[in-house]
Amino acid sequence: MEIKLPNSDKDFIESLIPQKFPFVMVSGLLEYSENHLISEFVIKEDNIFVNENTFQASGLIEHQAQSVALHTGYKYFLLGKESPTGYIGAIKSFEAESLPQTGDVLKSEVTIINEMMGVTLVEIITKINDKVIAKSQMKTVVK
Repeated sequence: MEIKLPNSDKDFIESLIPQKFPFVMVSGLLEYSENHLISEFVIKEDNIFVNENTFQASGLIEHQAQSVALHTGYKYFLLGKESPTGYIGAIKSFEAESLPQTGDVLKSEVTIINEMMGVTLVEIITKINDKVIAKSQMKTVVK
């Protein structure tokens, strides 16, 4: 099966991550390489992290973590293997310049800094219309 990027097929994206509705915080895979990924997420009114039309910081963190899971899931997909379950091992830093609103489209760039024995150190930068709104560094762990 040939998969073209960018890809916003809901079923395909959701097959790459362990989270299920209503907890899915990624909606597109725009770019992928071994150490890099750009994800997309459209914030809708009914999102569980939206309060008074504002997407909360906890939702931003979850979106960033799921972007990392999307990278891992796509890597396993390319290898013909089932995506593993992972979780946030530690959040080294997180800064939000502003909180997005419903209708905003988040684009998050994941950069793999180091990967060893199932633990991945990543840097994630989230933007809206090329303006940085959040940055983080976290460690994720694959089961």
